[in-house]
Amino acid sequence: MAARNSEEGSNPARSCTDTQDPSPESQYSAFSIRQRRAAVIIVSFVAMISPLSGSIYLPAIPSIANDLKVSDSLIQLTITTYQILQGIAPSFIGNFSDSHGRRPAYLICIVIYLAANLGLALQDSYPALIILRCLQSAGSSATVAMSSATVADLVTRAERGKFIGYASMGVTLGPALGPVLGGIFDSYLGWRWIFWFLMIFSVVLLSVYWLFVPETSRSVVGDGSIFPPKWTMTPSQYLHSRRDVFENTEEARKTLKRARRRPNPFAALKILREKEGGITLGFGSVIYGGYFMMLTTLSLQLNQRFGFSAVQTGLCYLPLSVGSIASRWTCGYLLDWNFRRHAKMAGVEIKDNRQQDIDKLPIEAIRLQITIPMVYISCGTILAYGWTMQAQSSLPGIEISLFFMGLFLTGGLNALNSLVVDTHSESPATAVAANNLFRCLVSAGGTAVAVPLIDRIGIGWTSVVISGVWCAFTPLLWLVYFCGGKWRHDAKEKKEIEEREKDTQSNENSAATPV
Repeated sequence: MAARNSEEGSNPARSCTDTQDPSPESQYSAFSIRQRRAAVIIVSFVAMISPLSGSIYLPAIPSIANDLKVSDSLIQLTITTYQILQGIAPSFIGNFSDSHGRRPAYLICIVIYLAANLGLALQDSYPALIILRCLQSAGSSATVAMSSATVADLVTRAERGKFIGYASMGVTLGPALGPVLGGIFDSYLGWRWIFWFLMIFSVVLLSVYWLFVPETSRSVVGDGSIFPPKWTMTPSQYLHSRRDVFENTEEARKTLKRARRRPNPFAALKILREKEGGITLGFGSVIYGGYFMMLTTLSLQLNQRFGFSAVQTGLCYLPLSVGSIASRWTCGYLLDWNFRRHAKMAGVEIKDNRQQDIDKLPIEAIRLQITIPMVYISCGTILAYGWTMQAQSSLPGIEISLFFMGLFLTGGLNALNSLVVDTHSESPATAVAANNLFRCLVSAGGTAVAVPLIDRIGIGWTSVVISGVWCAFTPLLWLVYFCGGKWRHDAKEKKEIEEREKDTQSNENSAATPV
């Protein structure tokens, strides 16, 4: 028999996920807290390859343009296409991982990514560069969605805030370390070594993941009490299955989620048609687009105003990353504290490793009470950054504004991400993929207009435009705050009615069929 893990157990054959929420009285995950934390941290660092691949490339743009004998603007086009694929690819892989498991999806992603980096290191033409960068983006982008989905697989809503912080650690380190590493490789070894490094780094990450992180998708392993197919087992799981014979119990099978076995790459688009989902995704995209406009022009601004080298410019990104990492201890714990506060007011008891019924809690208010203040503070921090850069004031002033921008902007985006996962627990990877789709498409547009806008009105007034757009869209968050719960309840009732009608029609057709 396959006994379920206790909270302190360490059976490596267990895995976990999220869908139809388990009963509040049932164990949510068969993993111990230590196993869950380790799994989330590992997938977080696997997800680092997505932002790292984008930012490590930036300092080498002049060198690549010179070697391939093309203009800087044509090389900039590879950034735009990279962002577009960053948004589109997770819609395919994320939905596949919800249906068929995280480990097969990770394997597909890393194999594509490895092949792309090998080609990028060896290619010597612009068409090959832009095609392989698209392939590199397609291979890396879904890892971010699956990182957040793994959190949903393993962690209840009451703990999700701090675990989303764990999951974002690698993602926030990538944009900071990328420019530094890119500058060093370009200056001392040549730009091709950027792609050799990414290939080696991804092999190491895949090895660690494949050795130690078991399957977690609830459509495959339920709460972790069911063994996955042998070829997707970790080595310790495989040895355990060879040593002992296990039988999946009826209790374990009840934790499985019913998932669409045929992946639907357009499932992410359905979320946009929802009132709450569309507004939440749209607002997050606008915030991320403005943030990315600042991120991609920072190196250019530092070079023009201070004459910094590629390595010096890369180091200036570090305060932004430190602030982003610090948001894990601020926003993450605030989200969990606010959840416990509302649960207490609603009379909902919170027990370790027990899922909470979202219908009994105002989840929109819980998340947005933390998100909205952080958005307003972020409007101020981007203004501070823009005008300190415009005035060419001391570098410490610019770096301080970057730190607080990373702290509050990343915190707000993580809180929105939590809300998206909370309200789409039946398909968390698809939900996060939808999030990435709209964020990346908007940021691709932002990248295209950022430099011309700054050249025309200056970085200071550009920050005013970005901050003004953010403030203009905040009433949408208030609309979700007050109406989101009703929208979600109405959508659930509509879905239940449609399912009952479908079952009734199916039964009538069966009865009418002659034997």
